[in-house]
Amino acid sequence: MNTSSTMPTLVYDIGHHRYLNITARCTLRCQFCPKHNGSKQIHEYDLSLSQRITADDIFPLLGNVQEVAEYVFCGFGEPTLNLECLLQVAHAIKAQGGRVRLNSDGLGNHFHRRNILPELSQCVDSLSISLNADTPEAYQQHCRPKLAGSYEALLEFIHLAPKFIPEVHVSAINGLANVNIEHCRNIAEKNGAIFKQRELDIIG
Repeated sequence: MNTSSTMPTLVYDIGHHRYLNITARCTLRCQFCPKHNGSKQIHEYDLSLSQRITADDIFPLLGNVQEVAEYVFCGFGEPTLNLECLLQVAHAIKAQGGRVRLNSDGLGNHFHRRNILPELSQCVDSLSISLNADTPEAYQQHCRPKLAGSYEALLEFIHLAPKFIPEVHVSAINGLANVNIEHCRNIAEKNGAIFKQRELDIIG
């Protein structure tokens, strides 16, 4: 049976960065996320997934790490929810001399009920954490977390991350109602992270 037309996009390139799409599951239901607004695409790539992804699915697609500036775990799901795959693939990239970045909602510890940062520190060079709100109320409004206590857990993750990962960025979207972007900047910087301001409706 020919299944080529339904093969999911697990790896996609934007510039010299190679993105790894390893799960469709997420701990949030962000109202600004394209997948909650009728789109499963980033640029020209359809990122919808209907199966569990393993490291063996990703390994053949990595390509030559010397030709890739950075591998980025980032799709329409939260990569830390497929932690075993993430760690196996990241270690493989590092073993070949590649660079690894993880884009995360910062709820990995909350979901797994333990600190996963020591494991990430062994194979992740750069961590980008989405904050997107400066109060629990705004976080609930825009990010709609599935787990109780998520905003507090996110702040704790932001506090811990720079102790384990050499380069930590914290991002927030400018233009969300009831969100003070400068307060978000302060949260990032007081924890030793680099703040990145994103703009509403601009993806990638």
